[in-house]
Amino acid sequence: MFSSVKAFEGQHFSTLKRQCLQSGRLFEDPLFPAVDDSLFYLGNRIGRVHWKRPGVIPDWKEQEWDPEKADSYAGIFHFRFWRFGDWVDVVIDDRLPTVDNQLVYCHSNDSNEFWSALVEKAYAKVYGCYEALDGGNTADALVDFTGGVSEPMDLLEGQFAQDEVARNQLFERVLKVHNRDGLISCSIRATTIEDMEARLDCGLVKGHAYAVTDVRKVRLGHGLLAYFKSEKLHMIRMRNPWGEKEWSGPWSDSSEEWKKVSKSEREKLGVTVQDDGEFWMNFEDFCHYFTDLILCRLINTSYLSIHKTWEEEVMRGSWIHRDDPLRNRAGGCINHKTTFLQNPQYVFDVRKVEDEVLICLQQKERRATPKEGKGENLAIGFDIHRVELNRKYRMHSAQQKVAGSIYINSRCVFLRKELKEGRYVIIPTTFDPGQQGEFLLRVFTDVPSDCKELTLDEPPQTCWTGLCGYPQLVTQVHVLSAEGLQGQDANGASDPYVIITCEGEKVRSPVHKDTRCPNFDVKGIFYRKKPKEGIHIEIYNKNVIVDTFLGQVTLFTDPNDRQEQHTVYLKDKGSRQDNNLPGTLTVRVITCTNLTNI
Repeated sequence: MFSSVKAFEGQHFSTLKRQCLQSGRLFEDPLFPAVDDSLFYLGNRIGRVHWKRPGVIPDWKEQEWDPEKADSYAGIFHFRFWRFGDWVDVVIDDRLPTVDNQLVYCHSNDSNEFWSALVEKAYAKVYGCYEALDGGNTADALVDFTGGVSEPMDLLEGQFAQDEVARNQLFERVLKVHNRDGLISCSIRATTIEDMEARLDCGLVKGHAYAVTDVRKVRLGHGLLAYFKSEKLHMIRMRNPWGEKEWSGPWSDSSEEWKKVSKSEREKLGVTVQDDGEFWMNFEDFCHYFTDLILCRLINTSYLSIHKTWEEEVMRGSWIHRDDPLRNRAGGCINHKTTFLQNPQYVFDVRKVEDEVLICLQQKERRATPKEGKGENLAIGFDIHRVELNRKYRMHSAQQKVAGSIYINSRCVFLRKELKEGRYVIIPTTFDPGQQGEFLLRVFTDVPSDCKELTLDEPPQTCWTGLCGYPQLVTQVHVLSAEGLQGQDANGASDPYVIITCEGEKVRSPVHKDTRCPNFDVKGIFYRKKPKEGIHIEIYNKNVIVDTFLGQVTLFTDPNDRQEQHTVYLKDKGSRQDNNLPGTLTVRVITCTNLTNI
C-alpha cells in the first residue's frame, strides 16, 4: 500500500529524528511552527494559545513511548495521507495548541491519549493551518486517509425512504462496503446556519458527520426457532462524533424492540445501554432521517486477495486553455457544443458482456493553498461516450453518450455504471470553458481496460507517408441491426456476429446469442487511402468448430452522398455474389474529406 511514499515538503522522518537524538533536543518543526499562523488564516480568534508537549504518546511501532528509554524520545511523529495519487509522509512535532490547559481541537475521552490530536495536526499541516479543516468535505477526508474512492449519495433524491426495493438494494451495497473494510459516513443536512448542530426530538443532530461502525442483518426471535425463521432485520450502527447524544427511537439502547432479539444475538452485536454516542437503527428509519451517505470503498487491486480484485488505471491530466481549437484542452461541459470536444479525452475498453465500472475524477487540491487565494474548487464532471471499436484518435463529433457525472465544485466526482462490451471515451471537463487546472482520473474495471489518453487528432505524417500515401477520407460505419437471418440452431435461432473490413483493417462485434434479428449497434472508423475501394460487411454464426457464413454486403461511399442510413439485402460470397441470402442489414455510413470531422 505504501510501496511508493513521498516526503511532504522534503522532510524525512528518519533523518530528522536522528538529528534530534544526536543533538539531544526535541524536534521543533520549522515548516509548521507553534504560532497563530498555523491555526488561522487571519488573526487569533480564541485568545492566548499555549503549545504544549504531551507526556503520553501513541503506542505504535518506532513511535512508541518506552519509559526505560526516555532519552530516545525526540518529539517527532509522521503520518501518511493519500494526496492526488501519491502517499505522502507528513512530519510534525508534538507541540499541541491548548487554551486553559485543554486541547483546542480534536481530543480523546482519555486524557492520556493523544494520537487523534497528532493526526489532526499532521492533516492541518497538509492544508496550511487548522482553520482550513473547518467545514471540510467528509468524502475528501475519507479519501485522504485511505486512498479509496468516495461515493456521496443523496438519500432524499434516491427516495430510499419510500422505495423498499431501492432501499434493500442500497442496504446490500452498504453491507458490502462495510464487510470489505470500507469507511462509511452519514449526516442530516442542515439547510440554515441556525440548523447546524440542532438536535431533533429523536436525539439525532443536524450537520454532524456520523461514523457508521457496523452493518448487520439481525436475526429476530429466541432459541432454536430463530434459526429456522427467515426473518432478519436490516440494521446499521452509528456513532455521534460528540461521543454522546444518541438516537432515542426504535432500537435505541434501552428500547423495547431489543426484546425481539435473543441475548446471544445482542451480545454478538455488542448492544450496551450507555450514553457513549453509539447506537443502532433499523435501515428504514435510517433512510427516513438521514439525508446524505458517503461510501468510501477501499479498492482492492491485489491478485492475492480472496475478495473481488479491481483493475485500476490512473491518468493525470490538465485543462489548459489555448486559442488553437485543435490544441485547446479547456472546452467546458457539453452545454458548450463548439468547444466541448476540445477537452482531454481518454479511451478504455469493456471486455466483458457487461461490467461494473467505477470512475473517479479528482481535481488538484485548491483548499490546501487558501493563503494564496486559490481556495475555490472548479465545478467539474465528465461524460462517457460509446465509440467505434477501433478508435485511436480523438473524437471530433459527439457520439452515443451512455453516462455522465454530476457537475459540482467538489474535489472529487464519482460515477458507478454498468457498461456493455465495447470501447468508450471519457471526457473530463470543467463546467465553464477556459478554466484551467490539473486532474486525476481513476478508472476501475473487472478486467484490464487499457485506458489511455487520445492525443492525436488524425493519423500522423511519417517518413513512409510519401511512399504509402496518406488517408484522403475518413469513414464511420455504424452497423445498426440485421433482420431475418437464416436460422442455424435447433431452435431456429442463430448466434450472429458482424465483421467490418476496410483496406485490410477489421472490426468485429461481440456475438449475439439466440437471435435472427440482432441489434448489433457496432461502429468502426477507417482512415482511407483508396476511396474507390469498397467497405465489406460480413455476418457469421458462431459455432464450436467452424463459424457459418450468413451473408455480406459491400458499400461504396461518396462524401457528397448525404443518405447516411441504408438497409440492404445480404449477398452470397465469391461467384455467387448476385444471389440474395435471407436477411437484411441496416447500416449508417458517414464519410468526410476532412479527417478531423468525425
